[in-house]
Amino acid sequence: MGALLQFVGDWGHALAAVLFAALGIFLLRRRGEAPEPRLLAAALLLTSCWALYVSFGGVSKPLSGIGECIRNAAWLLAIYVMLRRGPVGRAGPTGAVTPVYLVIAGLLLIQTVIDLIGQQLSPFSDLYHALVTCSAILRMMTAIGSILLVHHLYTAWPSRERGGVALLLGSLAAMWTYDLSLYAVSWFAPHRVNELYALRGLLMALVAPVIAIGMRKDMAGRLRLSRTITFQSLSIVAVGLYVGVLAAAAVLIELIAGPYARVVEIGAVFFTAVTALVLLPSPRLRALWKVQVAKHFFQHRYDYRTEWMRFGDTIGRPGEDAAPLGQRVAKAVADITDSPAAILFLRDDHGGLSFETHWNWAGDMPDTDMIGPVTVTQLEKTGWIVDLAKPKGGDGTLILPSWLLEDGRIWALVPLIHYGRMIGALLLARPPIDRRLDWEDFDMLRAAGRQAATHISEAQGQRALDDAQRFDEFNRRFAFIIHDVKNLVSQLSLLSRNAERHADNPDFRADMVLTLRESVGKMNDMLARLSQHNKARAEEPRPMALIAMLKQVARTRARLHPVHVSGDAPPALADPVRFEQIVTHLLQNAIDASVPDSPVDLRLSADATHAIVEVVDRGTGMSAEYIRRDLFKPFSSSKAAGFGLGAFEARTLAQAMGGRIEVESKPGVGSRFTLRLPLAPRTDDKEKAA
Repeated sequence: MGALLQFVGDWGHALAAVLFAALGIFLLRRRGEAPEPRLLAAALLLTSCWALYVSFGGVSKPLSGIGECIRNAAWLLAIYVMLRRGPVGRAGPTGAVTPVYLVIAGLLLIQTVIDLIGQQLSPFSDLYHALVTCSAILRMMTAIGSILLVHHLYTAWPSRERGGVALLLGSLAAMWTYDLSLYAVSWFAPHRVNELYALRGLLMALVAPVIAIGMRKDMAGRLRLSRTITFQSLSIVAVGLYVGVLAAAAVLIELIAGPYARVVEIGAVFFTAVTALVLLPSPRLRALWKVQVAKHFFQHRYDYRTEWMRFGDTIGRPGEDAAPLGQRVAKAVADITDSPAAILFLRDDHGGLSFETHWNWAGDMPDTDMIGPVTVTQLEKTGWIVDLAKPKGGDGTLILPSWLLEDGRIWALVPLIHYGRMIGALLLARPPIDRRLDWEDFDMLRAAGRQAATHISEAQGQRALDDAQRFDEFNRRFAFIIHDVKNLVSQLSLLSRNAERHADNPDFRADMVLTLRESVGKMNDMLARLSQHNKARAEEPRPMALIAMLKQVARTRARLHPVHVSGDAPPALADPVRFEQIVTHLLQNAIDASVPDSPVDLRLSADATHAIVEVVDRGTGMSAEYIRRDLFKPFSSSKAAGFGLGAFEARTLAQAMGGRIEVESKPGVGSRFTLRLPLAPRTDDKEKAA
């Protein structure tokens, strides 16, 4: 053994001795405990003594083998007491396995006798070599028997309480598995065993903390094997076994092939390397390995926490480059069962399911893209997850389309049910390892299907809400346009009545033509406003002189009703189109509320911060309750033929420009509507700010 291996072996066993001694002393300091902890403490201390002796003297010293037998006997006694006094013994008799313990105890006794006899013989004698070989065989038998007893105790232990003993028994199984490998190599290739003897100390040093964690009931209950770590660890172990098999094969080749050993070894290494490169990247082999690990190392097929987090991350993946929701839903459900592809169907207007999208589906799509209403109704009532690997009649009275049963790529049908209504279904492709669905698959897919249905329903509801909002906005704008048309109709009706009396007047005819031209222009403007509703935004307010716009609006109405304009104000921040609409609405309402010869006043003024436009009439007036409750409410009007939108639109437009409308009115006296718009910043103010 080289100096490096000697150093690793000595200090590894020394570290193991310290850890086992500390753990044994810790258990002995507990008081009032049952005998089991005392026996465990004794086994830990004896293991510490054995490791310390090996550290000082090496494995070739006379008492190292005897110390190992004592160590093994102490651990076997401890697990036997756990068997008899623990939940297994309280549940029923354990006499059937007791002879196995006795047989292994006999093997340990024979090993001890052989070790004592071997110390009296010459290392070069044939009898000595025979005893060494016999001792290696007995130790292998002891290790195998001990592993079987550990496995029996673990499987017999109640499943709900295994967490408290799993780490302890797993550590013992690791210890005896290493011993089995050690003595197997020492029997087949004695000259290659030094490395394993040196590394055994490090293994025992790693085992001690695991045993300590297993003995802490509160900590052991919180520890759970990670599937990812287990899969990776077992993969590493498999690689180690692969290397071990190669080493064993090399030893056998050297013993058998003779002078051709080198050529045979190179050929064997080449063959195994190529085989590994071909098989290891295979998705089918990887899926099979995952299935076997989940089947034999875990109680459940799925790691529910991991699967649920992955499901949520896949569906809720943000970003502009994220796939559409339908594809994310298909992928999220398919990933649960390792299905390589999926197809999403959604409910159509006829009550059936129609093709929506797919994820990763290779080749041609199914011959038809429809699942009939009858099948949908049955799935909606039952909520069945359909296993298409079953015989065609395996789902009772469920009527499935023929194309669904004949397409060999389809593995399962998962209904997407939201509050009792089936909104869609997913067809999952067969996973790399084709298998039958079991109860755990059904439960997992049913829960995932409901969650996916919730996401799809929410998205459909949001789309419907967006469409409704667009229609609502369009209808609102259309209602404003209709209100403006009503005002033009009123203006043209008054014009037609006056034409009967003043048709011969040239001035009247000129005004009539001008009014008709302006009315046509306004109607064209309204159509333009309606058509550009969803294409352009209103202009931002800009400085403008309000008096010019007031006079222009007054002129359009002055031919039909007396309108007086007075006052002035500095430029205000306003959009000319919206400002004209506000004044037109307020002025028309004032004219409608006034008698024919009663003038309406448009008064312009300003205070320190706002330009003020007042529309004053001496008409019927309004009550305070009507102003508070109904004036600015859409579709509420005091006029028989009114739409109730003029005041509402005027206030909305004013607020959009940063202004407001105030109202004063008394029944029988009249009304005053006051529009306040912010003044534009003065040029000298801007220069000072700059």
